[in-house]
Amino acid sequence: MKIGIVLKNSGPASRRDLIEPCARFADNAGLDSLWVNDHIAIPPDDAEGSGGRYLDPLATLAFVAGVTERIGLGVGVLILPYRPSLATAKWVATIQELSGGRLLLGVGVGWMGAEFRALGVDRSKRGIATDATLDFLHRCFGSDLVNANGQDFLFLPRPQRPPIFVGGAAPHAFRRALRYGEGWMPMGADVEKLGPAIAELHGEAKEAGRPVPEVITFARLPLSDRDRAHDLLKSLEAVGVTRVIHTLAYEDTAPYEMAVEALAMLQQR
Repeated sequence: MKIGIVLKNSGPASRRDLIEPCARFADNAGLDSLWVNDHIAIPPDDAEGSGGRYLDPLATLAFVAGVTERIGLGVGVLILPYRPSLATAKWVATIQELSGGRLLLGVGVGWMGAEFRALGVDRSKRGIATDATLDFLHRCFGSDLVNANGQDFLFLPRPQRPPIFVGGAAPHAFRRALRYGEGWMPMGADVEKLGPAIAELHGEAKEAGRPVPEVITFARLPLSDRDRAHDLLKSLEAVGVTRVIHTLAYEDTAPYEMAVEALAMLQQR
């Protein structure tokens, strides 16, 4: 079981003087990965907790890549319809290149109507846009020479494509994960709900002749009770979860470092 932790790119903790030391601490502790999330335009009535303050996830990961050495750099999830496909592909390739291949690309279709309106993007077409971007990403990472809108261009640098993990629920997320990605990203640690869903995904992968998909879930582990947290991780692993990303709220380094130390101990058990 691989264990990661969120790195807040929103709210009061989204400051350089917290992001840098927290990222370094998790890197040095040996955790598997750090994860940020994606919002662009939070309306005032949805700003509780964040105050509407969000750093761009890809820019944040580019910064974190420069202050860490080995830890995986994840976005869970990047809302693909929010961004032009070519610009997204260039961001992804750049982070992958400069981080030494550490990017973990979680993707999703999005849900918040206010953000789609602020961006001038048709929410009803978000699934189509997501598939188009995923198809384009595969083309970009598959060849130096790519065509977009009738124009040939060189897609360089072209590092190895990062693994793609699709957020959302069945059946659409499963279809995308099996067609375009390496795994699925559900939310929560409810083993009774995750077990049947993962079994369904595994069955579909077998029918399609695809490898067993990774499953990455975000959950707040009970770190105050290490034995209970360990048992929960084992239960999740037993139903097919391959990575757990611990979520937490923090506004200074002390609680973050305590969580990282606890997670590192769990990872070693």
